[in-house]
Amino acid sequence: MTNFHFVHVTTDRTRQLVIASFIWLGLAAIAIFLFFFNPASPANQFFPKCPFRFVTGWQCPGCGSTRACYQLIHLHPIVAFKLNPLMILTLPFIVYGLLGFTRSAVTGQPQRRLFIPPIYLWAWLGLLIFFWIFRNTPWYPFAS
Repeated sequence: MTNFHFVHVTTDRTRQLVIASFIWLGLAAIAIFLFFFNPASPANQFFPKCPFRFVTGWQCPGCGSTRACYQLIHLHPIVAFKLNPLMILTLPFIVYGLLGFTRSAVTGQPQRRLFIPPIYLWAWLGLLIFFWIFRNTPWYPFAS
């Protein structure tokens, strides 16, 4: 028996459809934009810079995510993983949540929200902090 269980939540279907549509259209627009403009290219300096890196000179856990998404769109998952492994490992969970929300909006069935025990969320936070600290070290594979 597992500690995971689903909590059924009812919402307005029209509102869910609008939200899901805007999310998918926004992601499609971002993907098309990233397909044509490489964020690592010196010619494309209009991409936002990381404020944490600007102030401290260190990388935050999200640094490299835009470049990693660019590489994923161009079907280079290994290069994307090297740019930001935490984002690549977290992405399937985000996609799973978005697909579940969209399924609920399209079918009209109640949304099944996954209740995750706090120990797993604390473990993810610990992994995030570990990644944040060690990605700024000169040791392989975290060499900045």
